[in-house]
Amino acid sequence: MKIVDRYIINQYIKRLASIFGICMLIFIVQTFWLFIDDLAGKGLDFETIFKFLIYYSPKLIPIVLPLSILLASLMTFGDFAENYEFAAMKSAGISLIRCMSGLFLVHIMIGVGSYYFSNHVIPYGELKSYNLRRNLAKLKPAIVIREGIFNDLGQMNIKVKRKYGLEQRLLEDVIIHEKTIDHKNRIVIKAKRGELKSKTTDATLQLVLYDGNRYEEIIGKDYQEKLRLPHAKVHFEKYVMNIDLSTFNNIDLNEENYTSTFRMQKVNQLHVSIDSLERDFEEQKKVFSDNFREKHFKSQIKSVEIEDYEPDSLITGNLLHIIQNNTKWRRRQSVNNAINDVKSILRSLENKKRTYFIYQKLINLHKITLYDRFTIIFACIFLFLIGASMGAIIKKGGLGLPMVLSVLIFLSYHYIGIFGKNAAEDNSINPFLASWISTIVIAPFAFYLTKRASYDEGFINLDFIITPLKEIFKKILGPK
Repeated sequence: MKIVDRYIINQYIKRLASIFGICMLIFIVQTFWLFIDDLAGKGLDFETIFKFLIYYSPKLIPIVLPLSILLASLMTFGDFAENYEFAAMKSAGISLIRCMSGLFLVHIMIGVGSYYFSNHVIPYGELKSYNLRRNLAKLKPAIVIREGIFNDLGQMNIKVKRKYGLEQRLLEDVIIHEKTIDHKNRIVIKAKRGELKSKTTDATLQLVLYDGNRYEEIIGKDYQEKLRLPHAKVHFEKYVMNIDLSTFNNIDLNEENYTSTFRMQKVNQLHVSIDSLERDFEEQKKVFSDNFREKHFKSQIKSVEIEDYEPDSLITGNLLHIIQNNTKWRRRQSVNNAINDVKSILRSLENKKRTYFIYQKLINLHKITLYDRFTIIFACIFLFLIGASMGAIIKKGGLGLPMVLSVLIFLSYHYIGIFGKNAAEDNSINPFLASWISTIVIAPFAFYLTKRASYDEGFINLDFIITPLKEIFKKILGPK
């Protein structure tokens, strides 16, 4: 490796690593706020939250890596041009294309590495994060007894009018509904005062009630016994309740019930899934088509019997004559039956249309996930060419103008891809085109900028427009 290549690669890799780390940290924080509703208020320890973020972070690489490459290449080559290092290289006979060749090979390796990363690490991270998030959704929020509403507390619902005292352990006007085996409201407890002897976060909650009554509906063997013993009422001065909360959130967070969604599959598995889904989809459409034609056309024509009309006249003749024949047909009943049949057919078709739309969307999502595994290779290469060329053209490094240009270019690239994928989900465009459209858009832009930067030209040459205008103004206004 030449000294100049080693120097350029060394300067670039330092910036890429630092920018990638900063961007990754920003996106992880944004992910935390995105799922704050699933994580907050459930008594989770730091280890569980950290594990969820680690499992989710591989999904951010296809977004963070292209952005980091674009920003790092633009800043690196902008610094070279601003500090006249490119001028020194050009004076030594080293062109811009020669300076970019070493990094171009590096980005080919980065692109191939990102493909293997997205094909192995991202599906595993999706498997872990998706199942962990599903298990976290089953967890109930930490137990908090709020005033004026019924609070779910294990096997009972409790409502208090007011909380007061040290750590708000004293309760006023307590109403409790205990849950029975048949899930009916048979036990009600009312007390004027209450006291929490232990915290609601303990495995066993001790609740002491004072001056109240306990009502219980008795389940009789027959109707007469139920009328004779409608309910039982017990008055108490002090009533101690030990509530078991050990099973309140007894959920295994490491349980994996979902292992075969399309985002968890590798490329070979996606190929198999797509083939199976498309084959099943075609079979479903064929079966529905045959059944629909048999039910609503062939069977209906065979069952029609008309005394005064030939069988062929049902197709070749005017069917309105049948309706107008009042002596043989009940006109109103025939028309109403026909309208009801048509409405029934339309409803059936609409329902089947929605079912097929969901099935087709699932197939398209599989295809988009498959093609995305390959597009990241070319995205890394083309965004590097764009960033390096723009840095050489604007001759500006640092975090000012290069940062703004990088963000604008990346957002354009990113949102073009999002719009394309959203259109492909409802089958508006082909999933292959949707996955590649952002790469197809930036590819000619990358080659155009690379060519202009190699000739030390600006973004756009407008001399063919400006020069004729100058000549016209000179003739009108004179030499001045």
